[in-house]
Amino acid sequence: MILDKFKLNNKTAIVTGASRGLGRGMALGLAEAGADLVLVGISDMTAIKKEIEELGRRCATVTADLGDKDCVATIVNTAVEKMGGIDILVNNAGIIRRAPLLEFAEKDWDEVINVNLRTLFFLSQAAARVMVEQGRGGKIINVASMLSFQGGILVPSYTASKSGVMGLTRIFANELARHNINVNAIAPGYMATDNTKALREDPKRSGEILGRIPMGRWGAPEDLMGAVVFLASEASNYMQGHTLVVDGGWLSR
Repeated sequence: MILDKFKLNNKTAIVTGASRGLGRGMALGLAEAGADLVLVGISDMTAIKKEIEELGRRCATVTADLGDKDCVATIVNTAVEKMGGIDILVNNAGIIRRAPLLEFAEKDWDEVINVNLRTLFFLSQAAARVMVEQGRGGKIINVASMLSFQGGILVPSYTASKSGVMGLTRIFANELARHNINVNAIAPGYMATDNTKALREDPKRSGEILGRIPMGRWGAPEDLMGAVVFLASEASNYMQGHTLVVDGGWLSR
């Protein structure tokens, strides 16, 4: 039955940036589909861990600053030692800094690139090595952005990093397909998260954004649940190197 292909029973998923927002929503979606979770975040994850365990799933947490790639070994080792392996990696963690291009600081550039792109690469590499050794394939899901397709304004490092995420999704897909590892991305539209707080609180910008979204609203974390479960499951076994847009129609305008 086709619905059975969406089940994630006996799978272990790592989700970064899982303590709140989109990461929290996607982690819950994966748990509801049957997966055990390794949650990675910088703030308290007690509540989300409890929710996942109440669903009957196992859950481990790793407190880590993804601005420093030295956390990669801890994340991967936790998944292997506590959960028995890695089947799914969701690279969701991301930060943003806003300033005019001519004033943008080197510190803000480095911080965003380190979290959004550098550590994403090395965590994906480390997880893929485990998946290859396990010999049962796997799924890597990156979180891209509307700014993987567009330039935006006031966010040069974020645009660069998210354009890079889409590129890395493709090269990982090219090289890992022979190991039965699917690598795809989700590009959320304008979502109601901490990263868009400044935009949502600016009546002019918020109005401009909502005026372009055919759905007429900001996205919510639960809007990504279906997409992440699909890309994590057998239902997407022939998808490779694709960036799936979940944007309320933004790019269609």
